Amino acid sequence: MAGKQAISASGKWLDGFNKLGLMRDDTIYEDEDIKEAIRRRPENLYNDRMCHIKSALDLTMKHQILPKEQWTKYEEENFYLELYLQEVTRERKEREEWAMK
Repeated sequence: MAGKQAISASGKWLDGFNKLGLMRDDTIYEDEDIKEAIRRRPENLYNDRMCHIKSALDLTMKHQILPKEQWTKYEEENFYLELYLQEVTRERKEREEWAMK
């Protein structure tokens, strides 16, 4: 299982979002659970995420990438939404179980 995750993660890195200064969690599709996980982060971390995304959009519009020394490195990747998402998912499942009773 961990091997599949590593291959999947490295595949994302090949997509090139690291060349725009983005982390994996900056590019994740925002369903309801993800939106709630993002909302629960401290405001300064939320603002950092928005700054990453806006900078990446600006670079994309200009057909540019960051200098190589500014690329996000896979080894330094911080899956910052993971803990929040686990909590949100657990709470949603708990609510669904209560609704079934």
